[in-house]
Amino acid sequence: MEKKRMDCPCLPPGWKKEEVIRKSGLSAGKTDVYYYSPKGKKFRSKPQLSRYLGNAVDLGCFDFRTGKMMPGKMQKNKQRLRNENLTINKGKPDLNTGLPIRQTASIFKQPVTKVVNHPNNKVKIDLQRATEQPRQLFWEKRLKGLRASDITEEVLRTMELPKGLTSLGPDTSDETLLSAISSALHMSSSPITGQTTSAAEKNPAIWLNTSQPLCKAFIVTDQDIREQELKVIQARRCLEDALMVDRLARASESSRDSEDKAA
Repeated sequence: MEKKRMDCPCLPPGWKKEEVIRKSGLSAGKTDVYYYSPKGKKFRSKPQLSRYLGNAVDLGCFDFRTGKMMPGKMQKNKQRLRNENLTINKGKPDLNTGLPIRQTASIFKQPVTKVVNHPNNKVKIDLQRATEQPRQLFWEKRLKGLRASDITEEVLRTMELPKGLTSLGPDTSDETLLSAISSALHMSSSPITGQTTSAAEKNPAIWLNTSQPLCKAFIVTDQDIREQELKVIQARRCLEDALMVDRLARASESSRDSEDKAA
């Protein structure tokens, strides 16, 4: 063996590096590297050297064979460890990416045919549900406390709802129910039936039908329709009488103006 010992500037003063070149045998030509402390202690590997020096010298990028600090090698080691961690954390491979294996009692794994398209497969799309916009629950409560008034700022008398209409929901009133029914009549083209499911009474925040007003289910009878027709007829007669009185008053006033001009 040919031995060659030299100083190692990357280690503290007094440390030596020894290279031993093998002259014979199957490993002829290979070089063995050893390090000697100032006290003459021999180290055959980098872990032994690290345990001996401890925190005195950072050997993270120290190359044991060349005796030099190689930051590039440290970066490669970090990248290699990072890739190994990713491989470990990745876990089992996605079974959908490869062909399935027949799970039968067989000596050899037998692949099966994977069918992804079939003429009977159909994708159902509900266009109405896809275009439906979300609605805010109990939006009628925002109108609470508001009153309609005429040009003289006098508050108008509100409508009286039938006794069969019962409000539904947290902190609701007849005014809230009137707003809900008016909005439903104006915005919806479907019949107004109220909340038909009994679950809405237990938890309206979950089972409330937003297309129906905040009231329990009700039925409009023929008697209700006849009573409403009578109210409409009476309102039209009152309007007709008011227009007739206004027309007579205008005619009388016009005739007086004509007589005053003639005189």
